[in-house]
Amino acid sequence: MLRRLAVTAVTSAAASLAAICAMPPASYAAPASFVPPPVSDADDADHLTVTVSGAGAADGRYELDCHPAGGSHPDARAACEQLDRRTSWGRDPFAPASRDGLCTMQYGGPATARVTGTWAGRPVDAAYGRGDGCEIARWNDLVPVLPELGR
Repeated sequence: MLRRLAVTAVTSAAASLAAICAMPPASYAAPASFVPPPVSDADDADHLTVTVSGAGAADGRYELDCHPAGGSHPDARAACEQLDRRTSWGRDPFAPASRDGLCTMQYGGPATARVTGTWAGRPVDAAYGRGDGCEIARWNDLVPVLPELGR
């Protein structure tokens, strides 16, 4: 009985230690940048330039204004709505894919995009590609800001 108790205690301690070691350090516990909900009534607070290449007919440079929706983007209203849905405190809709993520080794094509400008009063300069599963998912999460290229 005493041996079983000792084995259980050691196993429990090892599992606890493994869980603690798997946790990110305190300095990584919170995202580096907190993005608030979109700012209204601010000059140029929600203006983005979306440049797409390698996507065939969707290639081009589009201006996107939100609050109110406008610009040369082919579906400005839906793009602004998607950005509003993806914007909340502590979550950046333009954040890069996690460097520690497990990504499928699939190729989504040669399309690339760059989104620059200002969103929610903060500067944006984000690059997109479709070189692996994480980048494809990141691209798809931003459709219709970026063109839908097949999921």
